Amino acid sequence: MRKTDFLHKLAKEKKLQVVEPSEEMRIAYLQRAQESLSSAKALLKIGNLKDSVALAYYSMYHALLSLLFRSGIKCENHTAAIILLKEIFNLDNAVISKAKSERVDKQYYIDFAITKEEVMKSIHIAEEFIIEINNFTENLTEDKIKEYRSKTVKRLQ
Repeated sequence: MRKTDFLHKLAKEKKLQVVEPSEEMRIAYLQRAQESLSSAKALLKIGNLKDSVALAYYSMYHALLSLLFRSGIKCENHTAAIILLKEIFNLDNAVISKAKSERVDKQYYIDFAITKEEVMKSIHIAEEFIIEINNFTENLTEDKIKEYRSKTVKRLQ
């Protein structure tokens, strides 16, 4: 399925919508990002490496949701949210795409080995991603938000 068809399908199902921008939701999802990151670090300490990788990814995903909600975009699909990061905001989505793939591999398949160093790197990457997304979000102007919402509406038509 092409990206365009995929996003249109989600819009039809109301899983991808343009909504009112929400600073409240931005803050709530940013808090969830920090909580997931903190949990990833705690799991690393006790040696639960696979779940630590998963929560490092979720911390990034929650930061992405904070940007989307601040911009008035509601997205209930991980893949679509990652696509929007690139197509609407013109931000590189390679890091979060890789983190998502790592999460899927570590959570759903048992034949993957992982080292503590790899998990530490995943957490560090998540920290940098959260900072980058939060800085971008905090610097959004009302005009930029209108532009991104308009771009999203056009993309979903």
